[in-house]
Amino acid sequence: MIGHTDNYSNKFSDFFEPALLTELEEKSMIMEVKSGDTLLNIGQAIKAIPLLATGAIKVSRINDEGQELLLYYVREGESCAMTFNCCMLEQTSVIKGTAEEDSVLVCIPVTLMEQWMVKYPSWKKYVMTTMLSRFTEMIKSIDEVAFKKMDERLINYLKEKSDITGSTVINLTHQQIADELGTNRVVISRLLKKLENEKKLLIYNKQIKLLRDL
Repeated sequence: MIGHTDNYSNKFSDFFEPALLTELEEKSMIMEVKSGDTLLNIGQAIKAIPLLATGAIKVSRINDEGQELLLYYVREGESCAMTFNCCMLEQTSVIKGTAEEDSVLVCIPVTLMEQWMVKYPSWKKYVMTTMLSRFTEMIKSIDEVAFKKMDERLINYLKEKSDITGSTVINLTHQQIADELGTNRVVISRLLKKLENEKKLLIYNKQIKLLRDL
């Protein structure tokens, strides 16, 4: 669902100067998406820059064999650094964006990207801060894959998923978790069972309940 911006610009009042907030209200559009909806696919042309007003977005890469690897999450008040990068270089998307939960996005025409970089210091700072933050998160993801054991990666993944959704209940299958961590289901099932035996979580059908000791 797409509509006009109304009260969502105040979500960014801590980041942007008043004049930019006014222009944001005048020139952006609101997009509402449901959990699981795909916002952007690899190779797709980027027509708008999304700022996340509410909800959470998962950003991932897909290899030639269709395997998906989680890169990072976009949270409320944030945007996607890879989208900024593609806009500035006039390239198609190199990532997949999926709504982790029901979300509302403030969408800015890509034609305003360069104008605002010159016109509004707060926009330039927001873009640069976003890119630095995401770069740091991607380095962290590389470190996780290269240096951490799968059990550590799984625990970190579950904690981050809980933090993103605000719930200790993770509504995912073992296969879905395996796909996001770039491994196979058998490994994830074995590690989850081990954590359950250690009383750190409870396993249900297509659902995992995190306990305090995790």
